[in-house]
Formats: sequence, C-alpha cells, structure tokens
Amino acid sequence: MIRASVSLGRWVRRLLLAGFGLVVVLFATIGLLYFTRGTPPSVVHAFGDPTGPPVPGTASFARTIEVLTSTTLDPGAAVEPVLDGAIFSRLWRDLRSARRSINVQIYYANPGVVTDTLKSVLLERAAAGVPVRLLYDAFGAGPLTRGWLDSLSAGGVRVTAFRPVRWYALHKAQNRSHVRAVVVDGAIGYTGGFGVDDRWRGSGERPDEWRDTNVRFAGPAVAQLQAAFASAWTEATGELLVGPLFFPREETQSHLVLQGSAHTVLAGLMYSAPALGSTAAGRLIAVTLAGARERIWIANAYAVPGPELRLHLAHAAARGVDVRLLVPGERTDVPIARYAARATYASLLRNGVRIFEYQPSMMHAKTLVADGVWSIIGSMNLDNRSLALNEEAVLLVQDARLGAFMDSLFLADLSRSEEIRLEAFLARGWLARTRDAIAGMWTSLL
Repeated sequence: MIRASVSLGRWVRRLLLAGFGLVVVLFATIGLLYFTRGTPPSVVHAFGDPTGPPVPGTASFARTIEVLTSTTLDPGAAVEPVLDGAIFSRLWRDLRSARRSINVQIYYANPGVVTDTLKSVLLERAAAGVPVRLLYDAFGAGPLTRGWLDSLSAGGVRVTAFRPVRWYALHKAQNRSHVRAVVVDGAIGYTGGFGVDDRWRGSGERPDEWRDTNVRFAGPAVAQLQAAFASAWTEATGELLVGPLFFPREETQSHLVLQGSAHTVLAGLMYSAPALGSTAAGRLIAVTLAGARERIWIANAYAVPGPELRLHLAHAAARGVDVRLLVPGERTDVPIARYAARATYASLLRNGVRIFEYQPSMMHAKTLVADGVWSIIGSMNLDNRSLALNEEAVLLVQDARLGAFMDSLFLADLSRSEEIRLEAFLARGWLARTRDAIAGMWTSLL
C-alpha cells in the first residue's frame, strides 16, 4: 500500500511537471509569434474594376491610399528633397528661426559634431523663450551621454526617452519609434532617414559618409507629422499637446512656403504603428506595387522582403513593370541584414527584379518612386521590423515634377552601384551561401 502511494505520488509530480512544461512551451511559442509577428497583404483585389488596382497618379489611387492608410493627401504642400549632409545646414537655419515651438524626435544618435551643434541650437532657442522638446528613442539613441541630455534639461529643453527598456515593459522592448521628425513653429517639417550622427555630414561618396535622402516640407502635411510626434510624446510623458502653438491655423503657415518653391503638390504624412494585423505601412506598399504600370524604383537601406512582399514585386515584374531595387553593398552597418537580404536575391532575380548594390558608402535612403509620379520618402525600411514592429513616418507625394527628380536621383545612384546578375550570384562560394541562408532564418526579426 505504501509503495503504491509513493508510486502514485511520483506520477502526480511528473504530470504536474509535464503540465508546467507544456504551459512554458505554450507561452514561449506565443511570445515568439508576438516578437516575429507580421501579417502583410499577400494579394490585392480590385473589385468592380477589370483593369486592376488603381494606378499611381490618378485620383482613385490617391483616394485608395487615403482610406487604407488613414492619411489625408492635401494639395498645397511645398516639398524639397534634402540629400546627405545638406540636411544639417537647412535644419540649423530653420531651428534658429523658430519663434513659437520646436519639436524634435530622433531614433539614431551618436556623440560628435552634429549632436554638439544640435544641443547648441536647441539651448539658444530655449534661452530665447521658445518651447523646445526633444524625444529620443531609448534604444536607437542609447549612445547619447547623460551629460549631454542633462545639459539640455538644465537649459530649459524638455528631454524625454521613448520606451526605455524596463523589466516590467519587456513586451514593448522591440517596438521602437523609428520616426525622424523635426517640426519648427508647427509649419516646417523634416523627415527621412537621417540620424544625429557625423556620418550623415558628407555626400555619400566616401566610405565614412552615408548616402541618404530626406525631405523638408511645408503645408497641411506638417500637422500630420506634428500629430505623429504628439502620439509618441503622449506615450512617453502623459501630456497630450494641442492648441494653436502646436497646430497653427493654415493662414499662419502661408508665409512659410519653402524658399524658391512656388510649385506645390498633393502630399500627406503617413504615420504607421505596430498592429497585430496588417499595418498602414504594409497596405501602402501592397497597393503601390499592385497599381504601378511602368516602373517601381526602390532605394532601401535594409530591404529584407518577406514572402508576401517578394510576391508583390514578382507580380509587378511579370506585368512588365521595370522593378529595380537599390540596396547597400559591402559597406553596411548591419551585416546580418545584408546577408538576410541576399538570401532573397535568387528568388527576386529569377522573377525579373533587378538588384543593385551601392558601392561608395553605406546607402541609407528609404525611398520608392512608382511610375515617375508617386514618391515615398521617409524612415521606413522594407523589412518586417518597419512594416510590422516599429513606428514609422513617410511623406507621400503625388506629383510628376518631384517624381522626375526622384527618378534622376535613383539613376545617379545606380551609376555608382554594381548590378547583381543571377548566374554570378548563384556561383558564389558555399560559405557565403550558408551564411546568407542562416541570416535569412531571422528575417521576421530584422
């Protein structure tokens, strides 16, 4: 009887341990699925239109983008692309002109000349009585020193970290704000791929100077960028910012049309946030790729397309669309992202997508031009992290003149790039193939 009781007790303990182990495995699986989530559209159906999805440049395309991404496209925007190191001279001048407010949101930052200049400008404006706020991503801007941050706070700048990593908030740890946003007086906006770092000071033609594309703009889209900043600021501080100093009336902005830009365009600022289902970013890309009829030219720093995105690119090429992808070459700051991207090259090349690797330096731009009339410029990469896991901001512009400029910029970058040919790519060594395949297993996290 005693032996039977002991044996029964062992079985009960084993069952409890097995049950506990099953629960651990279940929660670990749920956690893994959460951290690798991504549900991009795999197909775009155009109901009631036998010609297919709306074409970039048309009113129906603009309306479709508006309703699917919750982004209003308004006329009257003045847009100025700002390349590479030119971003800072323009930015410092606008910041020094601020009279009502300055709001800055940064993702990437490192100590150096740029951070020192930014601090000097912000402190000068704060001393002049201008309300100045700086929101920095706690992960991407981690190298900023405590002394640098404290000196801004001591000078009257409101400085706040976005989503600092805490044990009780680990579920937010990998959802970063990748947004780049500068709003001056609620009337002039900047976004793009730039960071607060000296590597953005050059022309993108030397190994230590990153190649990037940014945009400076005025008009109704600035309020949308301001709203994106407000969303992050509210989460970080609990303060929801409203009022005429934050969202000035349009007539207050009328004198701030960008210098030399009588030409205005249809534009809107899309803010995309993480979701358990599809995101605005994923829907934007799917509709754009499905609608293009002539060409899709993409420059992207971390293009690691998942299976759905590769399918959209392949379908576009099969329709006869000229699909080109410009990505970094060996000079990259995240080698594993490049290796994971190269794991997709064979599939893309076989399906008619042309791929080019930029040679002089790190190619950090995040742009897309469809049919020479629809331009996307901002912080969004073509990877699962940008399309599903991070906050992102991109300026959407429907305009042939800007599209022509973006096309010419893309072709200029191609002249400094090396095209990847399928036969030569397949002939690379087994070590490179193995490395790329292993990196490709982490696509959902990149």
